Amino acid sequence: KQVEAMKRVLESLNLNIVEMVDENATLDGGDVLFTGREFFVGLSRRTNQRGAEILADTFKDYAVSTVPVHDSLHLKSFCSMAGPNLIAIGSSEAAQKALKTMQQMSDHRYDKLTVPDDAAANCVYLNIPSKGHVLLHRAPEEYPESAKVFEKLKDHMLIPIANTELEKVDGSLTCCSVLINKASEL
Repeated sequence: KQVEAMKRVLESLNLNIVEMVDENATLDGGDVLFTGREFFVGLSRRTNQRGAEILADTFKDYAVSTVPVHDSLHLKSFCSMAGPNLIAIGSSEAAQKALKTMQQMSDHRYDKLTVPDDAAANCVYLNIPSKGHVLLHRAPEEYPESAKVFEKLKDHMLIPIANTELEKVDGSLTCCSVLINKASEL
């Protein structure tokens, strides 16, 4: 039901929809990190190589690199984009190993923002014309040390978000968002 509801919304926005019809392919949004230049796809319990191949076939203009994910549910369980060229990354060994893999796979050099807590590295970056750089990040009462790191981003409008309840079922901030880059027709 959720997939069909989302499909109807995306169709109403006249967006191109690609459906994976390969029964052997799995691809979870939590494993897809789009940097604006390329895709990193986490190979996890919910995403496999065939799913990554279908993503690469769909977005032929972008490089698609796979990153093994160990000890976490998804790639974005410990990293996300915190700005146009900025990867927020957790401090765990698994997160740092994944970052090293991404750096080796990419021709581009991204800036990194390392936060003490892996879960806090999952944030939502928005570039809003009237507001500039906006970053939704985990609230200081949940991850105080990570929030201090985000506060160093002086050119961002920072919006702390409490996510304790959804985190209990492995929900992150990016799990609660669908970002669409489309001009408003209002």
